[in-house]
Amino acid sequence: MATSLKQEIDQSQSLSVDGLNPEMVISVGGDGTLLSAFHHYQDISDRIRMVGIHTGHLGFYTDWRDYEVSELVDSLEHDNGQSVTYPLLDIRVNYVTGGLADVGLALNESTLKQINGTMVADLYIKNQLFESFRGDGLCVSTPSGSTAYNKSVGGAIINPLLNAIQVAEISSINNRVFRTLGSPLIIAPDEWIKVVLKSSGQTILTCDHQVISTEPIASIEYRISKRRIAFAQYRHTQFWRRVSNSFIGRAKADD
Repeated sequence: MATSLKQEIDQSQSLSVDGLNPEMVISVGGDGTLLSAFHHYQDISDRIRMVGIHTGHLGFYTDWRDYEVSELVDSLEHDNGQSVTYPLLDIRVNYVTGGLADVGLALNESTLKQINGTMVADLYIKNQLFESFRGDGLCVSTPSGSTAYNKSVGGAIINPLLNAIQVAEISSINNRVFRTLGSPLIIAPDEWIKVVLKSSGQTILTCDHQVISTEPIASIEYRISKRRIAFAQYRHTQFWRRVSNSFIGRAKADD
């Protein structure tokens, strides 16, 4: 598949392959492959647009099928810069040992989980204490990532046209002694989330499909990034049609 795509690009009079400073990044595979491509080029994400070719069923980030290579190359040759952009998630990690903080950028989500015992953490919204959490962990997602792990833990699905992030609890403890809100939180663009860990157990912090750190964490800050991911909009599938086709299974005749 990738070989036939490169052959068609090589035969084009107006296109060329540049793996170091591309204007367009084409991912061949599934949504996981596109996530890997995004992180590979995230340092220049403000200068590129993404295109996804799916080799299986249509994904949330992949508009083209593997048998449509010729049509895609034709669209690339007649490109006029059209694009659609989605919000990204900024992550800042402060460690118990001090020193420089780590930073991350997520397209889908970041999760914080404790692997031994109950995770205890204070959750702040815009520097104001909101709740004390006890449970397995937390999932903070972007709108485009709301259909991924966030959905499996009971989070809401958010249209990526909304510039927001979401916090969903993972197996929270709610009884007469301990209580959390117990429902997802949608965070506005001028707000941010800070998670201050209180438990001493080992935690795992992820950014999309990658583990950021297993070091002792003091706190994590999440906010909507000023950067956005851009997709070349040749025929970008309408979001709610993607949701319906993926989870309900009814193909629509029109958008």
